[in-house]
Amino acid sequence: MEDGAVYNETTEPQAKPPCRPFGCTLRHLWGWRLPTKALQAILSLLAVICEEIVEDCITCSGLYFFEFISCSAFLLSLLILCVYCTDVYETFGEVKVQTVNFWAMLVTGFCFLIASIVLAVTSSGSAVEKAACAFGFLASAAFLPESIIHIIQYFHSQKQNVDGRSENPSNTQSAMENQPLNKQS
Repeated sequence: MEDGAVYNETTEPQAKPPCRPFGCTLRHLWGWRLPTKALQAILSLLAVICEEIVEDCITCSGLYFFEFISCSAFLLSLLILCVYCTDVYETFGEVKVQTVNFWAMLVTGFCFLIASIVLAVTSSGSAVEKAACAFGFLASAAFLPESIIHIIQYFHSQKQNVDGRSENPSNTQSAMENQPLNKQS
């Protein structure tokens, strides 16, 4: 008994978390999210590259605006992709990440659409400007549907909450609930 044979460990040692390269995981990018996020980043990058190749412009303000928006969209899409793929997702929580993602994709999509329209109107018509404009429209088409899907999911969950509500919406107590549990004589 003195050697400690009587006392066994009552708990198992805590399992080590799985080793992930650079802390990355695709666990939160299920289904359509991973291809959508990758497409957003790729199309934004292609828009930036095409815009940077433009050598001369007649009205440069539209090109500069497009440059700012496309570069910002590319960096923001990479940042959100990193949040989804790392432990930062758990740090902030699913609700906060989803909310930030919704607003970022909505604003980025609309800004990209406006910047593409401005570039289309102010471009000199070179092939590279047309390509940049096309990638801008494609990128905005990649950003906006994610927000639309999020809105549809939100209203669908709200409808389920309304349909699943109890028969007693004001939460008043019925006559049966007002009775004591133990009848005293």
